[in-house]
Amino acid sequence: MTDHLKRATNTALAVNIFLFVIKAVVGVISNSIAVISEALNSFTDILVSIGIKIAVKISADKPDQKHQFGHNAAQPLAAFMLAVFAFVVGINIIEESVKRLIEPQTIRTIPSVYIVLLITILVKIILNRYQVRIGKTYNSPAIRAASVDSINDVLASSIALVGVIGAAFNFKVIDSIAGIMVAMFIFKSGYEVARENLDYLMGRSGDHDFTSRIKEITLKIEGVKGINDLRSHYVGDKFHVEIHIEVDKNSPTSLSHDIGKEVKYALEKIDEIQTVFVHVDPV
Repeated sequence: MTDHLKRATNTALAVNIFLFVIKAVVGVISNSIAVISEALNSFTDILVSIGIKIAVKISADKPDQKHQFGHNAAQPLAAFMLAVFAFVVGINIIEESVKRLIEPQTIRTIPSVYIVLLITILVKIILNRYQVRIGKTYNSPAIRAASVDSINDVLASSIALVGVIGAAFNFKVIDSIAGIMVAMFIFKSGYEVARENLDYLMGRSGDHDFTSRIKEITLKIEGVKGINDLRSHYVGDKFHVEIHIEVDKNSPTSLSHDIGKEVKYALEKIDEIQTVFVHVDPV
């Protein structure tokens, strides 16, 4: 699993560095705030990719004395921090766009502007599909966050392209408006990433379907007569589950213990669960 996540983060990092370089060069030459905003967006993506790369590495580390349940919180924590950074970048882009809206500047709509933005749209669509597949397959919140950012980049680049086309017809104000709209997509991306990862950091409990699945698996185990309490919460991007099972009060202690262990092992096979704490109640 770790190798696939590392490959996904390395791929995203390489793509974002490439896009940043070509957009920064073309943005400076053309003096288009929409393209410059896109370059800043790609720079943010580079930092995001680096942060995710570090988080994936840390989350794969084995439990130690200070972190006895592992390092799963590294990915959602990194994703949330990078979402905050995206808001800061968006504010700076809006500030510059508003300045240019008040005092329009000369924009050179050279052919390479269109080529760079079209390349960005195509590459980001491909990257998004790849990240969605890896994020779902390996249940990685950090990679899923990157996939959301990639699809928002597609929309942002499309808006930047419209702004450049408008500038080519001497509608300079459209370039500034496009810059503001690119910032809006950066905000949108940051918000969506923050919202998902806040659940991990706040220890949200499992939903109804998750709870039902746990009950179904548990009640199928021989010796379990019922469940009288079930709680779960996120620790990082995995669930810790506490479950109280009912067993026959006349069962030997060793048998009750074995039933509890069987419940624990069965539930810990679920991908979303890291640890299960089983309490046995004699009835």
